[in-house]
Amino acid sequence: MDWDNMRAFLAVARQGQFLGASRILKVNQATVARRVTALEADLRATLFERSTTGVSLTEAGRDLLVRAERMESEMLQAEAELRKQDVQLNGVVRIGAPDGFTTYFLISALKGLMDRHPGIEIQLVPMPLAVSLARREVDIAITIEEPAAGRFVARKLTDYGVGIYGSTDYLDAFGRPQTSDDLCNHRRIGYVETYAYSSALSYVSEVFAGHPSTFDCASAVGQVEAVRAGLGLGVLHHFIAATLPGIEPVLPERMSRRSYWLVIHEDVRSLGRIRATVDHIVGEVMKRRAIFLGSGS
Repeated sequence: MDWDNMRAFLAVARQGQFLGASRILKVNQATVARRVTALEADLRATLFERSTTGVSLTEAGRDLLVRAERMESEMLQAEAELRKQDVQLNGVVRIGAPDGFTTYFLISALKGLMDRHPGIEIQLVPMPLAVSLARREVDIAITIEEPAAGRFVARKLTDYGVGIYGSTDYLDAFGRPQTSDDLCNHRRIGYVETYAYSSALSYVSEVFAGHPSTFDCASAVGQVEAVRAGLGLGVLHHFIAATLPGIEPVLPERMSRRSYWLVIHEDVRSLGRIRATVDHIVGEVMKRRAIFLGSGS
């Protein structure tokens, strides 16, 4: 059985479409379709139901997926063993992380890793789009909750704090709140609750002392930019606010604390490029831990 055909099957099963699989495998869509068709011919089974919007696994496809992922796990373990002596790390590392963490910390933090290991190719995927380590959609996930179950290795990366912030221009124009009751006299920037993919995101009302938001945005980056634009007061991560000129804390006692977790699948933990990336991210977070907690500058 041709392993390239099996890799194509895995990619299509995970992406739900041939086009998405072709992007992952870095081959054209026709090649992916040809490999899947060849695999179906070898097995004398239909693996996917095709439609205009994508594909779905048949019963035979679901049965094969379990076995194919076992095969993939063995291949990954073999790669880890064979490359133990390699000093040059190569290959793709795909990281899924929340947009605020990615934009305001991770991108700049990865520079040292890429300088040391130019053969590593980093791919960043916004959460919650990359939600499945089990299906190998990402190699490393930065999450805001510890995974409940699965063949994962998880460690708490750091606690982080959030608090109320406003732009200096906005505060000069509308005043600086002195008490929680003063918040009702200000526009308040929050999160679109229907897009909250985790209960850990439900801190805006808590920090705003129960006052509802008046402008909502479904991304941390959008909330940051709304505060910078002077639309109102927002609940921002301390480590993000620390990087922004012209942003001031408001009512610093009104804050909440959450945690970031770093999670990898057991099958990739031994790969050199994964270990190097994990160690680098952990080290960079530890260097700036005070800023994550709001006690640094």
